[in-house]
Parts: sequence; structure tokens; C-alpha cells
Amino acid sequence: MEYTQLGRTGLKVSRLVLGTMNFGPQTDEADSHTIMDAALDAGINFFDTANVYGWGENKGRTERIIGSWFAKGGGRRDKVVLATKVYGNMGADGSAAWPNHDKLSAVNIRRAVDASLQRLGTDYIDLYQFHHIDRSTPFDEIWQAIDVLVQQGKILYAGSSNFPGYKIAQANETAARRGSLGLVSEQCLYNLFERRAEMEVIPAARDYGLGVIPWSPLHGGLLGGVLRKESEGKRRASGRAAETLADPAARARIQSYEDLLDKHGLEPGEAALAWLLTRPGVTGPIVGPRTVEQLESALRAMELDLSEDLLTALDEIFPGPGPSPEAFAW
Repeated sequence: MEYTQLGRTGLKVSRLVLGTMNFGPQTDEADSHTIMDAALDAGINFFDTANVYGWGENKGRTERIIGSWFAKGGGRRDKVVLATKVYGNMGADGSAAWPNHDKLSAVNIRRAVDASLQRLGTDYIDLYQFHHIDRSTPFDEIWQAIDVLVQQGKILYAGSSNFPGYKIAQANETAARRGSLGLVSEQCLYNLFERRAEMEVIPAARDYGLGVIPWSPLHGGLLGGVLRKESEGKRRASGRAAETLADPAARARIQSYEDLLDKHGLEPGEAALAWLLTRPGVTGPIVGPRTVEQLESALRAMELDLSEDLLTALDEIFPGPGPSPEAFAW
């Protein structure tokens, strides 16, 4: 396993991040434990979750599964860089949040941290991430809450998720005025098919010293050999992948992508992960395996060395938006 520092911090993290969103809804507790053990054995030390994972009426279940795994001992907690998130309503889906029980007010941040710590069975969170921007709460209030939690030893670093570039700038300029460390990472939607983050989010993250942690690196399975799997009757596309494939032009691009990788003897999903590992500013993509076999496939991406010719061909199929402001100004 390769390691890198998270943004401008001294924190060393693996270049693959174990995403846990499937733990509970898709993968039961025992199998989730097996996957976490396998990840740790492979050298993955960066685990990502969120307080709302578990979804529906089971929000918080994923954190509890991780907590029960930590409780097994064996140095599990000490070996893991643990990241979780705050923002969402913890009530059942469709129910309105009680006032001050969601988003990023100081009172909700304090409440949410304590609840996550209890579910996770730990006394500190390495990276506490804002799951979404809060248009109603000023960053001075957010950083006041975070600074208190750092002083209490409940969290060590703060990061963002799904922030636009200008909010990364606002957050860190406010933190700098307060003498706070500010954001050290941004978790964003970024993959070969969806490259809009290259316009402003990733440049802002790099300028402010944030590590970039791409989520949905296979774009909901779209980049994982979806057309081949359909033709073989193994799996039909769903969600984001199915919506995209309904567009004939997008379907043709995915077919070109799969044909290109077949020509090079590469698995599409592994190549998509390997591509992200070549991108400037990327700390490591989040992989969310439902099985140990899927984790093993993700690990093989670490061994791939994509040639310049292949990288150029991938750019031709999935061209990036270009830099800002040129991408939209002329």
C-alpha cells in the first residue's frame, strides 16, 4: 500500500480509502467486519463513514458496525484514520428535522459529534467532515464549534464534502482570520465521466492545501464494465449508471471506454481507480466494497501503471472541462 499526507497536514493516509456506506444496507455486520479486517491487512488505514449511513430508519447503523469492529481490539482503532460526517437529519427518511437537529449550527455540531462518538465506540474522530454546505450558518460559528471540539480532543481535523470552490475559499479565509487550521480535505464527486470538479473545486483545494478525496470513483458502476456485465447477464445498471446509459451518446462513450480497456487487457473498474491515482491533488479515491472480492479488485488498481498513450486515449473519450475561467468564459 502507498501512503501520502492528507493535504497540508502531517497525517499519513493510504491512497485507497475504505468507504463504508454499504455496511448495514448492503453488507451485514459480520461481512462488514471481514471487509474491514481485509482492508487493514492490505494496509488501508483510512476509513470513511457518515452519521446518516444506514439510511432510512437505520441511520447511524454503519457507525455502530464500525464501533463493534473497533471493540474487538487488536489495535484496530489505533491503526485507523477515522473520518465521519455531519449535516443530515438523523430522523427517518421523509421526516422533518426537529429545529437544530441538522446542518452545521454550533449546537448541532456538538450534539452530532457526541452521538457519533458513542456509536463508534471511540473518544476521538480523526477527520470530521461537513457533508454539505450550510447556507444559514456563518463560518465563524462553525469554526468556533470546531475549535472547541479540537481543544476537547474529540476531533483532530476538519474537512468538507460536496463544497464548491468558493465555499472552500470562504471557509479557509475565515479560519485563517481566527488562527484556526481550517479545512484539510474535500470529498467530492470526481471520476473519469464526471470531471467538473477540475474547473474550480480541485484548484481551490490545491491552493488551500486540502487533500482531494473522490467519492463514486466508478460513477455508480458506470465505469466498472457495466455494458459487458449487461451483455453477460450478470448485472443490470441501476441508479446513476442507468440514468446515464439512457442517453445514446453517453452509452456510446462507455462502449468506447470498455473497448479501449479490453484492447489493453485491463478491467474497467480497476483502470478507473488507477486513473484517479494519477490526478494532481488526489489523496485517494473512496472504494465502497460490498464484498471482499470487490475490495481485492480495488487493491489491484494500485498495481496498475497506465501508459501515457492510454491516458491520452481516456482523455479523448472523457475530456475534462478545462481550467477556470477559460472553460466557461470563451
